[in-house]
Amino acid sequence: MKSKIMAGAVAAAALFISCGGGGGGGTSNNTQPGLQYATVDGTISPSEPNPAGLKVDGIDLSYIVAATFVSGKPVYVSGEIDNDGDYQLKLIKDKRYAFVIYDKNLDPVVFVKKDDKNAIYVKGDAKINMYLSDTDNDGIPDTAIPEIETPKKADLEKDDTFAKDEDKNGKPDFMEYDEDKDGKCDCVEDKDENGIPDTEEDKNANGIPDYIEDDDHDGIPKFADEDERKEYYGGNNENKLAGDYVVIAWNDLGMHCMDKDFSVFSILPPYNTIHAHVIKRGHEPDKLSNSSVKVYYMAQADNDGTINTTSIGKTNFWEYVEKLFNVNLQPDIGLKGFPMASLTPNEMEYSSMYRMFQAEGIPATPYDDDGTKDPYPLVKVIAKDLNGNTLAETTTVMPVSDEMSCFSCHGSNSGKAKALPEKPENDPDPEKDYRWNILKKHDEEIEIPQSVLDQLVSKGYSYQASLYQTAKDGTPILCSACHKSNAIPGSGVNGVPPLTQAMHSKHAKPVANSGKTGRDACYLCHPGPQTQCLRGAMGSAHIECQSCHGTMADVGSSTREGWLDMPTCQQCHQEGKRYKTVFQNNVIGGSLREVVDNRFATKPDTPVKGKSLYRFSKGHGGLQCETCHGSPHAIYPSSLAKDNLQIEKLQGYKGTLRECFVCHKDQIPLTANKGPHGMHTIGQKWVEEHGDYVEDHGYNNCKACHGTDLRGSELSEVKTTKSFHTEWGTKTFNPGHAIGCYDCHNGPHGED
Repeated sequence: MKSKIMAGAVAAAALFISCGGGGGGGTSNNTQPGLQYATVDGTISPSEPNPAGLKVDGIDLSYIVAATFVSGKPVYVSGEIDNDGDYQLKLIKDKRYAFVIYDKNLDPVVFVKKDDKNAIYVKGDAKINMYLSDTDNDGIPDTAIPEIETPKKADLEKDDTFAKDEDKNGKPDFMEYDEDKDGKCDCVEDKDENGIPDTEEDKNANGIPDYIEDDDHDGIPKFADEDERKEYYGGNNENKLAGDYVVIAWNDLGMHCMDKDFSVFSILPPYNTIHAHVIKRGHEPDKLSNSSVKVYYMAQADNDGTINTTSIGKTNFWEYVEKLFNVNLQPDIGLKGFPMASLTPNEMEYSSMYRMFQAEGIPATPYDDDGTKDPYPLVKVIAKDLNGNTLAETTTVMPVSDEMSCFSCHGSNSGKAKALPEKPENDPDPEKDYRWNILKKHDEEIEIPQSVLDQLVSKGYSYQASLYQTAKDGTPILCSACHKSNAIPGSGVNGVPPLTQAMHSKHAKPVANSGKTGRDACYLCHPGPQTQCLRGAMGSAHIECQSCHGTMADVGSSTREGWLDMPTCQQCHQEGKRYKTVFQNNVIGGSLREVVDNRFATKPDTPVKGKSLYRFSKGHGGLQCETCHGSPHAIYPSSLAKDNLQIEKLQGYKGTLRECFVCHKDQIPLTANKGPHGMHTIGQKWVEEHGDYVEDHGYNNCKACHGTDLRGSELSEVKTTKSFHTEWGTKTFNPGHAIGCYDCHNGPHGED
């Protein structure tokens, strides 16, 4: 079966190699040193080539990289450099590339990439050290980039597609091993030199393998019938998702808080954010932008028929928004200009920075139209083409809660003397009562410098030294006007501690003395006993807020920046394990665990340099991590049924979005390590072919998910019932079963 996997990949690769390698062969007599460029057709010149319009075998090449050598060392590489200064050797998806590198005699070494099929034309032994530029022309590269070592012989790893041209005719002689050393390839030959591999499966001698056709030479196999396709790509684990497009949406945080009253002071306005990707399904899926689609959001009814279509009459935010934020908004319009989700679709915007659609600052409130309190209203997200035709739609949760229980300590009748001013307000409205008491307490403990008041004036705020009196005179206080909050860009003034630091450091001791621990302690202020904000997979695994964020004192430390200094996924998910905290030895508030495995890592310098946040990170296919894993505090699978609706519709069961067919329609690529987090393809074909991979590469890489003893781990658990055909009959695995070598073999070395 091995030859069947490789033939489809090498058929296209052979065509590309013959163009790059053959063209370069004619330049071997040009030995002029110094800075030169080589194009795909073999032309060498001192001018940098323009890749636009270049074609190889009719394939557009949108990128070229070339190098030349001085004294046997390459001194220049033209190409793309990422933000870290690293050369993008892996290249960017959704583009086609070719580059020719010449050795010191200007003989070619060619690398070609299309889709995930690689081919290398090797002329003799070659060890290539790649560098940036030699700007001072001293023959020494200014900046080193990791070396590439090409194999010395044609006995190359079977998992890749290589070619050697021993007769120097510009075409590859064979692909894969000549294991019996008879001078003939065991699996694929191209005796008629037509660029199509001859195989024993080509019984009708038409030049096309009987089991795979690729008559347009695009590297994508075409199958004779549907049964053949299913067998090749997934056996009986069928793709049950219809349509050519999918839209996947999510909330950025998993919970947004807002004030219940804005007449006295405000910590957080109604401000919800929805993100979305639109994907054109295919063998190589395409993540779409606003150049081809528009995306809309609107209110969606729950299963019980309740719906949240407006925030008017559910909050007094718009009555006080001008005094709080110095803007004049119409009711149901948020601070970023996006309206509340309603029965009329509202268009989202496209972020070119993150390459996703978003609607930021939706002014949602936690109340359905019938008055029922619901922190988890649903929204429908719809993708349409530019002509208004619906391509796909989905449903996601827009979580919001006003459950901030400050009254339990600051209410006039709380009995908490240390939390109350000398003269409690005793307002008959409990929501206003504790707010007046907080402002009074603030006046008693903190004298606001004139320099701070002057800065506030420059920002449009006329606050008095007494915040209580300011509010009594009709100007409600915005806490972030003085205390910077990264949740509200542009907030804060100099000389005042940030809001996160001020709040958590001030309340650390009272919370510690409350007798509450874990998330119950956090729910004293954050939503909350009824809201149950931490409802995702980590919450279900009894991981607490402190397991990631540390103690109240840690969060309130002056060295921590609120909303940006957050734990990373890799501090818990590494070495095939799932730790319960991000801290070394699980000591809450101690040193963060050293990261030794970046398989499940967040992206560095995201969203700003020096920070690494999950909610902004990207992964497989250039998708945001939240696309497949869900929002913070609501990581899939969630204990809230509504959180799981979208994923269940896409793949048939809740949990991490893991089924390849959701994006890869019909033809799921067979790969050992190009899936999310370096995973292999999940399906019947991998069951049939994984033995070859283990034989060639060993099984150490398997331990990351299948456990150090290869008996399975949490990471190899089946999430839905799957059946596979094996040499020992059909094997059926039920949800929760951790797949390992011993399920079919007598361990990793067993033949049966």
